[in-house]
Amino acid sequence: MLKLRNIETFYGNIQALKNINMDVKEGEIITLIGANGAGKSTTLMTICGVTKARRGEVHFQGQPIHGMTPDKIVALGINQVPEGRHIFPYLTVMENLDMGTFLRKDTENIKKDLEYIFDLFPRLAERRHQAGGTLSGGEQQMLAISRAIMTRPKLLLLDEPSLGLAPIIVKQIFDIIKKINKENNTTIFLVEQNANLALKIAHRGYVMETGSITMSDTGENLLSNEDVKKAYLGI
Repeated sequence: MLKLRNIETFYGNIQALKNINMDVKEGEIITLIGANGAGKSTTLMTICGVTKARRGEVHFQGQPIHGMTPDKIVALGINQVPEGRHIFPYLTVMENLDMGTFLRKDTENIKKDLEYIFDLFPRLAERRHQAGGTLSGGEQQMLAISRAIMTRPKLLLLDEPSLGLAPIIVKQIFDIIKKINKENNTTIFLVEQNANLALKIAHRGYVMETGSITMSDTGENLLSNEDVKKAYLGI
């Protein structure tokens, strides 16, 4: 579904990504783990077209997208839930969800998707008329994920969904990620510092260090890898 080939991304003269090659197959959960500043978020931003690669190519469903603007990439079926959530704090929950339907014309399906969202996250249904900025951190993360789902993405990019959340909420969010992948056949590219949780739900994973991919394997094999255990699992 998604291919990154020889991607090199810079911020000015500072190289953030170095010859990145990755593949994401349809229906998978892929995770990218690594330390702070390794280049994980830059990878997602490069896929989305927010940050342009200086060299290399990104292909989505066989189509080159590395020269496209972010709005065109969203229209193809890629949506990102950014680190820090970035909901619209002064808009209500319903208005935030409406923003996810901006490019859609299928009114009946929009209604069905909204019912699906409220089934996934009953808390959002209770707070549908409440301003997004008044929600708790966990509720805002639920809203950010839900807004992305309302675009009907083929590929959902999640950047640090567990950041700043209580453990019980983190477990709930990860259960929902698995559910979205299984029930909707939505392909998921997950960037996450909680390597243990991420690798447990991932079909495959990549390890990134200082802008380079240093390891790739199944999630199960990476969980049992001694180097991964020492560096990312605290074992």
